Amino acid sequence: MAMAFRCAYLPTWETQLLSSPDDGSCRRTKFAVTNALWTTRKTKPVFDPLKLPTVQRSGDLGTALLDRLERIYKEGMPGNNDGLLPMEPLWAGPLFQGKPMRVAYQGVRGSYCQEAAVRAFQRCDALPCEGGMDSAFEALESNDADRAVVPVENSLDGVIERNYDLMLRHPDLHVVGELLLPINHCLLAVRGAGKRSPAVKTVVSHPQALAHCQQRLVALGVQVEAVDNAARAARFVAENRLDDTAVIGSEIAGREYGLQVLEEEIQDDSSNTTRFLILSKPNNKNNNSSALPGSKTTVAFSLKEGTADLFKALSIFAVRDIEVTKIESRPQRKNPLRLVMNEEQDGGSSKCYFEYVFFVDLEVPATDDNPSSVKRALDQLRQISSFVRIVGSYSTISIVS
Repeated sequence: MAMAFRCAYLPTWETQLLSSPDDGSCRRTKFAVTNALWTTRKTKPVFDPLKLPTVQRSGDLGTALLDRLERIYKEGMPGNNDGLLPMEPLWAGPLFQGKPMRVAYQGVRGSYCQEAAVRAFQRCDALPCEGGMDSAFEALESNDADRAVVPVENSLDGVIERNYDLMLRHPDLHVVGELLLPINHCLLAVRGAGKRSPAVKTVVSHPQALAHCQQRLVALGVQVEAVDNAARAARFVAENRLDDTAVIGSEIAGREYGLQVLEEEIQDDSSNTTRFLILSKPNNKNNNSSALPGSKTTVAFSLKEGTADLFKALSIFAVRDIEVTKIESRPQRKNPLRLVMNEEQDGGSSKCYFEYVFFVDLEVPATDDNPSSVKRALDQLRQISSFVRIVGSYSTISIVS
């Protein structure tokens, strides 16, 4: 059965859809909404992340549930049956004998970023940052958090470029850990929805999650709606008891909002994994004292002669048997263009080149424990670079089995 795809992008009123009285067509700013969805909006609530009711911190059952979940994060220990995601912590030690680690993450409760934060620390006060991708960085810089967890790459969708730009914009923050988190896309619905009539007819989620689960959605023969935030959609479905609508989201979203997991791991590719970086401030009193020893170093640099010298830069590491496991480039925003005069031609013509900042991941730590080859390599790199910055030296923790 063919899969019917619909898109529900419902942002602020400035970008609301406008229906033309002449031909019935819809004008839009970012996404198109079909006439079928337009008809649906008249008969049932439509997910709008900006119109979700504010949860007050007193009284009702939903508040009690959120308060309990917060206690689980802050007080739950590995193996506790009451824990949200019982598991071995990645980092433990004297650091966690007192207050729980305040970990800022991008997004809202129920997101994979929250799962990454909870999995990374034994006792975690997970702090959602909903004000944009830079809000987690700002929370760490302002000492509102002890760590920040940010995604930088997915094995299927590639690099999250914005977070590389933010690491350049916040030079006082350093990478102190890396987490490879397998993505388990779950089909979430109101409890009992799969057993009652009518059964689930519509599945909503973020466009990336829908693309990851396309084969299963086709087999289910459901209508599909794309929204800008799967965790908010899960909350909306739970609060409005939409028993004919399911959400593709994380298991933690189901537990946050009391939804039933109808199916697990419905993604087409079981190797779907997201790479998260854990950030800290150098002067943080909880700095990397309990983390595992660093085995990877990330360096950012910009070359004086541009990309023409990239081979020279990489050869500096190659001749010392320093393995480069990843290279990424971002625009050099301070000096985005470089003009080169062509002296061989009459008239002094010039060529224009884009300038880049390169990130490279090295398989050895740039610490005092191994100063010889790495230090000499970075000293030589500085000779051909306009700037060099060690973004962090850290351990790599993989939950991928």
